Amino acid sequence: MSLTHSDLLKLKRWNTPTIYNGWEQITKSDVAADAFNLEETHDFMPQMGPMVGYAVTVVIEPSNGSHKENANAGSDYRKYVASVPGPKIVVVQDRDKPRVIGSLWGEVNSNTHRALGCVGTITDGAIRDVDEMTNAGFKAIARRLCVGHAHVVPVDWNCEVEVFGRKIQPGQLIHADKHGFLAVPDEDRKALLDASLFMDENECNTVIAAARSCAGLDSESALQRLDQAAKAFGEATREKFNREGEW
Repeated sequence: MSLTHSDLLKLKRWNTPTIYNGWEQITKSDVAADAFNLEETHDFMPQMGPMVGYAVTVVIEPSNGSHKENANAGSDYRKYVASVPGPKIVVVQDRDKPRVIGSLWGEVNSNTHRALGCVGTITDGAIRDVDEMTNAGFKAIARRLCVGHAHVVPVDWNCEVEVFGRKIQPGQLIHADKHGFLAVPDEDRKALLDASLFMDENECNTVIAAARSCAGLDSESALQRLDQAAKAFGEATREKFNREGEW
């Protein structure tokens, strides 16, 4: 199930931890092990805020020049990207990991993929031309920067990939920002926005409101107010989802 463009824009207004807070209330997955990155990511355009889109996947191996023998790889890969409805996030598995030999990304490829409806990339390899990529409006979450492209061409695409310790399927909904990313299981898409908005409002109405109203109170009164707020937060969560919330 694909979400409406309006729903995706609403999801984009919130950071990835907020979306996680909603997701954990609706999923059957293990919220301590599934869906999010298990290794550290680096957001090279944090000023662009979160990105939301559907995964298009590609595998690269910049150290291996033999892949260039497939002269049609670049064109065939771009046809795949163009065939998928957007917005799209390009998820790149780099077979050279943990080494970094070269990058798929730079000024040309970021503008090319932007023209094909992609909003950014998650790659467990590298990027380069970071200023030019930013100017293209193409967000990048990557392992590091590098200088060259080496022998980079698409090796495989429209396949399962693994980045930052997380396996991702083509078409999977992804929410990502400077904190990392959440690869949403397909069965959780429909209820994700409502759950995330509810949990954010629940926090604002209870535990955050209580913490911000403790000025001038003695410690005993402040602790009592915080305990009451945590209880109210949990009650609201159980009433909505029949599950325990963070508090």
